[in-house]
Amino acid sequence: MSKDSVRYGRVPKRSREKNEDIQVTQSDVEQQPVQNYKYKQIMYATILSISEAHLAHCAYTEEKTRGLVRKPALFSMTEYQHNAVDSQGGVGSLELQKIIMWQQFAALLTPSIQQIVEFAKRIPGFQDFIQDDKLLCIKLGFFEVWLVHAARLINPIDGTVTFSDGSYISKQQMEIMFDREFVSLLFNFVCWFNDLQLNDSEIALYSAVVLLTAERDGIYDHKSIQQRQEELIEALKYQLNEDHPSEPHIFVTLISKLPELRTLGEKHLEHLRWFRANWAHLKLSPLFAEVFDIPKSEHDLAQR
Repeated sequence: MSKDSVRYGRVPKRSREKNEDIQVTQSDVEQQPVQNYKYKQIMYATILSISEAHLAHCAYTEEKTRGLVRKPALFSMTEYQHNAVDSQGGVGSLELQKIIMWQQFAALLTPSIQQIVEFAKRIPGFQDFIQDDKLLCIKLGFFEVWLVHAARLINPIDGTVTFSDGSYISKQQMEIMFDREFVSLLFNFVCWFNDLQLNDSEIALYSAVVLLTAERDGIYDHKSIQQRQEELIEALKYQLNEDHPSEPHIFVTLISKLPELRTLGEKHLEHLRWFRANWAHLKLSPLFAEVFDIPKSEHDLAQR
């Protein structure tokens, strides 16, 4: 060190660099609590918003299903007896069973459509998507979200699917409507999902993640939806870490099961082709027909 550097108060270069490093490090340390606080605030706001939306608009919450009285769904064949024999333009007995079961299944499912629409509206950022993308998220993701919601009322042991009003249908009836492979996949997924014993907040967040899937046919703004889904995944991870600190595998397995759930949704949409082909024999609610693009008249059919 030179005498001049001491006399005129100059700081040697090596010492100056060391002090700058210390200042930067101290600044980072000071900012860390602020960043953590902001991150937690964002997570809490997202979790609270989605949890409240779920509790308000889902009929399958723990509180709403507690003490639910179960009863077998009624399948009335009286008004369709004239179609029970094979004839030109008519349907056979097996086809008739399928029509009646599908129609009742649709009626039991319909209340959940509006509920999931209202839930979607309250997912942070959902209303910012273009209209067509919002509709596609709901139309193509509806069955997957409904399955996540209804899972606690689906019993793989006795082979029943119970709806929010307590009506239940059997696994055998499901197989008539769909097919054995689909029903087996559905019950296997539900068995795994129920074993996790998720609470309503966790189910709400997972439902939001499922709904905002960018890899759906027809989605225009993939980037915006994917970015929002990633934020929801982060909120789900945060909530699970809070609720299950010693079980990190729950988050990993939930995310790994998303493709399987999406496959179930796609297979459900494939089965709806039968619905569209037999629309003339079905009496469906306008909402169900609209969401799943099922004709209600010859005019509707001509426009498709």
